[in-house]
This record gives sequence, C-alpha cells and structure tokens, in this order.
Amino acid sequence: MTRTATAPTRRTSSAPDHTPRRVFAALTGLAALAILLQGLWAGQFLEHDGQRDAAENWIEVHATGGEVAIGLAALATIWALLRLRHRRDLVIGGVLLTVLLVLEAFIGGLIADDGKDSLTPLHIPLAMFLMAVAVWLPFRAGQGRTDSVPADWG
Repeated sequence: MTRTATAPTRRTSSAPDHTPRRVFAALTGLAALAILLQGLWAGQFLEHDGQRDAAENWIEVHATGGEVAIGLAALATIWALLRLRHRRDLVIGGVLLTVLLVLEAFIGGLIADDGKDSLTPLHIPLAMFLMAVAVWLPFRAGQGRTDSVPADWG
C-alpha cells in the first residue's frame, strides 16, 4: 500500500481580511475618483478667474464633489476601524485622508465664500497631496500585509 504525502494547507494571515480589504479599497478608490474629478471641475471654473458669477455652477459642483469625497473617505475610515483594526496603516491612512479632505473643504469654503483667494496656493498643492494619498490607500489595502502592525495593537 502506498501512501501519498500531502503538504499541509497553510492559511495566510491575511486571508480572514480579504473581503474587508476589498471593501476598503473600493471605498478609497471611489474617494480617489471623486478627488480626481475635483481637479476637472476646478479647471472648469478657474478659466473664469475673477468672474465668480460666470463660474457659480461649477463652483457648486466642485463643492458637492468635495462633500462626496469626504463622505466616502469617512465611510472607509469607519470600515477600517470596525473591520481592519489590525491594519494600522489603513486606519491611519483613512483618518489622514478624511481629516485632510475636511481641511481642504474648509480652505475651499474660505476661498469661495469669504473671497480669500490668497489661500489658493495652499488649496491646490494640498489637493495634489490628497490625490497621492487617495491613490496609495487602495493599493496598500490590496497588500495582505499585517506584519507592520505591533502585536499589542487593538
């Protein structure tokens, strides 16, 4: 009688969080899309520089898009806190994205509502940084890394 040896099936440490990581990646990916569209919409009203009335509709679209991005980032952060707590990188990244989006919206509101155009040189580079964070997060979520988390975390 011959016996065939089978290698024991090894379960990776990231297997249990595969679906939660996909949900987080989807939410942050949608937030990244909203942030990308922010740049497109900003271009539509920046061509009317100094003529706010001519660009009013695009400014409203831009503001609404910012609110959508904040909502998606907040959902992703809550999801990470509830389902991916062991992935400290994703939790911190989600919080960072949400907080920076709120800051960006606040600055944008000062520019649009209070006429503080001097904040535009801060608003636009912050938007570029937000795009980088928003693109990095879904890719980071795709990595099944849990080794960067201390054993005593959460």
